[in-house]
Amino acid sequence: MKDKTDVIQTLLEALPYIKKFRNEIVVIKYGGSAQTSDKLKEKFAQDIVLLHTVGIKPVIVHGGGASITRLLEELDIKSRFVDGQRVTSKEAMRIVEMVLSGEINSEIVALLNSQGAKAVGVSGKDANFMEAVARDSGELGYTGDITSIDITLIDNIIKDNFVPVIAPIASGGTVGHPGYNINADLAASKIAAAIHARKIIFLTDTVGVLDKDDKLLRTLDLQEVEALKADDTIHGGMVPKVDACLEAVRGGVKKSHIIDGRLEHSLLLEILTNRGVGTCIEL
Repeated sequence: MKDKTDVIQTLLEALPYIKKFRNEIVVIKYGGSAQTSDKLKEKFAQDIVLLHTVGIKPVIVHGGGASITRLLEELDIKSRFVDGQRVTSKEAMRIVEMVLSGEINSEIVALLNSQGAKAVGVSGKDANFMEAVARDSGELGYTGDITSIDITLIDNIIKDNFVPVIAPIASGGTVGHPGYNINADLAASKIAAAIHARKIIFLTDTVGVLDKDDKLLRTLDLQEVEALKADDTIHGGMVPKVDACLEAVRGGVKKSHIIDGRLEHSLLLEILTNRGVGTCIEL
């Protein structure tokens, strides 16, 4: 009997959050272990289906850097990075698009559809909804910075009750241009701001932002984040994640979350419970 009571209590705890976020857009940057573990993939798909079923509007932006690097190595195409950013040659750009749009995007769409969601895969080149220019004056090749987002395509997909799954490739704006490889975190932030998302959630391989004693910092505002960056509490690979969060909230997204994608059903725990599981960043 106690088990049944616990189930009811969990449902009742979720109810106010379902009411609060119903009809709201939530952008989810999908990456890390959650994107590579078969078990976590299934749990992620279940989370998306449940969120969509109760009226929340998930929009998924995915990465795929590890898969890109692996295929480039198999094809004997050297990968080069500058300050953690991939230098994308024209030859590599073909592989980037093949992996992101042709392999990973299709896999995520099929996974979601198998669990009962109605998912549609797109890249920024579709309908030219995401345009970019070369980052750092072209020193990184076809790695780009987004210059504009036309939300019409994504807006129509959401209105038709589908779940958009977006590969972070942008149009170069001219006929025959191979397009640009966009950092998935920054693409997610730009998209979240453009479509007026209520939240953006980054699935990572860490529990969130930690203090110097490795304790989870559950809530941070912009000033606290800048102070933690200045004293090197936030460092290394966490810096671009936090910067993407800051860009989103500065663009009008109410809250950005960094959560542990290695934890089963972390999305549901963060959105539909009063405890949460990661770090929330807001103005």
